[in-house]
Amino acid sequence: MSSNTPRRPVRDLRFFLTVPHACSYLPGKEATTLFLDPQESPVRGVYDSLALLGFRRSGRHLYRPHCENCNACQSVRIPVEPFAPNRSQRKVWRRNADITTRVVPARYEARHYELYAHYIRHRHADGDMYPPNREQYRTFLTLEEPYAYLLEMYAGSELVAVSAFDQLEHGLSAIYTFFGVGDALDRRSLGTLAILQLIALTREKGLSHLYLGYWIEECRKMRYKQDFSPIEVLDGRYWRPLIR
Repeated sequence: MSSNTPRRPVRDLRFFLTVPHACSYLPGKEATTLFLDPQESPVRGVYDSLALLGFRRSGRHLYRPHCENCNACQSVRIPVEPFAPNRSQRKVWRRNADITTRVVPARYEARHYELYAHYIRHRHADGDMYPPNREQYRTFLTLEEPYAYLLEMYAGSELVAVSAFDQLEHGLSAIYTFFGVGDALDRRSLGTLAILQLIALTREKGLSHLYLGYWIEECRKMRYKQDFSPIEVLDGRYWRPLIR
């Protein structure tokens, strides 16, 4: 299967639109989200095809933005074979030469939740996920499906970051990353490191792309994705190089 062409689902699928709600990324904007029928389990095949059409996973839900008169949210992915880190990213890699990693199923662990809660309280106290709680974390980032994983990152014996990702037929899909906060850890640039680690893992698995979700040029918090080059954007039904 081409990594540009979605496989036709084996049966008809139902989708639902949310009512308009405040946009999480652009002040003063309203957003509408298209969801796969919640009664549908996000199984492989269906998930693979929908990912190629810009759908993302949150918990057991597959969704994508469907906003009238706004297309600010652009699905992006990194073709990992031609990717070459820039000077800043090479420094991040060298600075974290002591980091070790482990891939585990996306199951609940108390130490993961504690790191997540600390991250939300210190980095996203103004966001939709504040205040954090265990049920919110379980619903968002744990899933008993064979494609759902967590990439743990350690400095010595200390867990410093966790990146949730899915393994699709044509790539890995980065779901969410959370990490430790503090002067020493901030100098590590763990968010950038997580993407570099996932790129390396995608290559190791012989897959072609790392999906990064949505890029919003007008949103400072989402703009960092354009620093990974080359990067592709979904233009209708086809993925094309992002030209800025």
